[in-house]
Amino acid sequence: MLKSIRSTVVMLGECVRMSLDNILSNKVRSFLTLLGIMIGVTAVIALISTVSGVSGSISTSFSSMGAGRLSVSITGSDLKTGMTPEDLAEISSLDSVDGLVPSVSLNGRVSYERTVETNVTVSGRNAYYFQSNPDLILQGRALNFIDDDNSTYCCVISQEMVDTFFFGVNPLGKTIYISGIPFTVVGRFEEDSGGGVASIFSGTPNILIPYTTAMKINNTREITSFTVYLKEGTDSEAAASEIEERMDTLFDYEDDCFTVTSMSSIEETMETMMSMMSSLLAGIASIALIVGGIGIMNMMLTTVNERTVEIGLKKALGAISWQIQAQFLIESFLLSMIGGLLGVVAGLGLSYALCKVLETSFVLNTGAIVLGVGFSAAVGILFGWAPARKASKLNPINALRAS
Repeated sequence: MLKSIRSTVVMLGECVRMSLDNILSNKVRSFLTLLGIMIGVTAVIALISTVSGVSGSISTSFSSMGAGRLSVSITGSDLKTGMTPEDLAEISSLDSVDGLVPSVSLNGRVSYERTVETNVTVSGRNAYYFQSNPDLILQGRALNFIDDDNSTYCCVISQEMVDTFFFGVNPLGKTIYISGIPFTVVGRFEEDSGGGVASIFSGTPNILIPYTTAMKINNTREITSFTVYLKEGTDSEAAASEIEERMDTLFDYEDDCFTVTSMSSIEETMETMMSMMSSLLAGIASIALIVGGIGIMNMMLTTVNERTVEIGLKKALGAISWQIQAQFLIESFLLSMIGGLLGVVAGLGLSYALCKVLETSFVLNTGAIVLGVGFSAAVGILFGWAPARKASKLNPINALRAS
């Protein structure tokens, strides 16, 4: 038994050596054959790893922006179309709520002296928004509770607006006209700071004004969207349930009047979409592996035809069918695995380069590596089986006559 195992191991080792010799003796043909496998594995690993890196960066951004926040969107009912400031005060009084930020958006025509810009995004926010985002203001002051209570006509403008209207000039104290209404510039803010959930759902504004002033311009007393800031350590799901219960009473328990969204639910949806995209891209990239497998089958069939005499001699000297089959199957497997390993290296390098270009974190996706290597091994076995079986079925007499 031990002797039989030893002889089998020796035979397999000899098959590996002969397979490598044959691959190296036909360098150009072997390289062109494994190139298909290499491209397929490179595509699979690069795409999956890059998508994983992008997904991780998006999830991190969502988590940091949405920590301790809930977004509320109101569709309303026939009797109540939104939330009044008094309704918002009820939500603010809940134990889990630290504060909330209403969002009242409008697109306005903004002008200063002879410079005019149309479709400028103007958003109404309250004082709490600036308190919760202390790094937002770069120059001047933020909007405060006095501005909210008195519906003052002052505004905070973005750096983009400063460059448009006040290039090289201090904007503070200047008067701009929003939809024909004069507003005094009291501050300048950073567009990318403190956006949070509010920016995700209402876009990045160019100008911030008191929300009560924005409601007057829109000629409305009701708010249809706001962001809730939770107290530190509060469970977001429990807080969402508490807010939903209070809002149910405000809307007389009518169905489909509002939606309370936590960032965790958005993150889960995003992860599901990214997973589906990753699977789809992997499936498309796998087509290249199948094409590479067909190339391996073509090469192995050519090899069998070229080595007919060698097969005949081996059979005449006592080689049995499974040994001949093992030799060609090992050669096909090695050819595919060499292409697969080269594809892993190229795929990781390409993924790293793509992540650098996209400015996302590079993730070493072991699942993608296992998938690429495993698929290439399977391709080598499946597409090498038919040529190997053909070689094992050759009649030694006919094979020797072929010489």
